[in-house]
Amino acid sequence: MGGQKKRLPVGIESFAELRSLGFYYVDKTALLRDLLLRWGKVNLFTRPRRFGKSLNMSMLKAFLEIGCDEKLFEGLEIRKDAELCREYMGKFPVLSISLKGVSGADFAAARGLLCSAVGNEAMRFQFLLEDDRLTDREKELYKQIIRVDKSGNERFFMSDSILAESLKTLSALLEKHYGRKVIVLIDEYDVPLEKAKERGYYDEMILLIRGLFEQVLKTNDSLYFAVLTGCLRVSKESIFTGLNNPKIFSITDDECDSGFGFTDREVKEMLSYYGLEDKYDAMKAWYDGYRFGSTEVYCPWDVINYVDKLQVKRNLAPQNYWSNTSGNDV
Repeated sequence: MGGQKKRLPVGIESFAELRSLGFYYVDKTALLRDLLLRWGKVNLFTRPRRFGKSLNMSMLKAFLEIGCDEKLFEGLEIRKDAELCREYMGKFPVLSISLKGVSGADFAAARGLLCSAVGNEAMRFQFLLEDDRLTDREKELYKQIIRVDKSGNERFFMSDSILAESLKTLSALLEKHYGRKVIVLIDEYDVPLEKAKERGYYDEMILLIRGLFEQVLKTNDSLYFAVLTGCLRVSKESIFTGLNNPKIFSITDDECDSGFGFTDREVKEMLSYYGLEDKYDAMKAWYDGYRFGSTEVYCPWDVINYVDKLQVKRNLAPQNYWSNTSGNDV
């Protein structure tokens, strides 16, 4: 095989971490081009768990956000489109939250976790408190989003109205600070609803999530565009009721069809890099069972884990790594 090979990114969901620490990366930056050439106001990607949704959302944030580290994208597909990079790379304030962890045993616990998801993201923008362009009232609204309960648990605490308007408020404050509209990224939007349905507080949770989404995605004048990801199951009582026709990229659509999961070419390139070309037939037989749009794809979680294990035990038989995970973790 010759030479020190790059480590495989088992469990790595941060694009910046993956690239800066030199992990092996299957280049999915063409997704940036495909999305940025055809985005709608609200864009929803539905894919199964463990297909790279969170890593791609991290990539979007790294590329779009003001202060972008351009070195992270050196040598990648998106850099071939100089015009698109000039227009979008590092040009926007970005709000990015993951709802993956909003899975409390009851509604109060889940609501608290949602406050934490929003509050932790809001903490990145404490420079707003020093911005002379913001009024005292606007700064007070920001303080209410990052307010912590001092009763002993040190958790973020927001009233119902502050929580519902939190992302919309942050969008407005960031637009005023930067003079540019905001891109909103919401990863695993459906986890709170799935967990609520399992644990008996679905009606309360759908009202909460729908209110939050209507504020940030429908009545938000500071929104440039939004991207959401979720798994295949979409609630019958959709939280998107009332929104302005979100653009849905499902597994049946050709648009962005190779942006999630590994293509046959990408798997062959990985096997070649690690000197495992003889494992191709086994890899294809076990993990090539999906079609997104017109593209056949492999489950990346299975592929990465199997190749990683083969570094230690060359004759290891394939196994189903995907089924050994649970929930909607990506």
